[in-house]
Amino acid sequence: MLVLTLGAAAIGFGFLILALMTGSVVWAWACIVVCIVGAVLLLVGALTGKRPPPEPDK
Repeated sequence: MLVLTLGAAAIGFGFLILALMTGSVVWAWACIVVCIVGAVLLLVGALTGKRPPPEPDK
């Protein structure tokens, strides 16, 4: 899940650079959408990673 989050951050950064170079609002909105998706992935990964360890069998 962390790899997907890092990938979304890299894609969002690329969209940000593209938006700044071209001055296009469409690329800026694409950056915002990708960053929101990355934040949701990070939140899901953090919440699912907090599971207690399984009980050992006796």
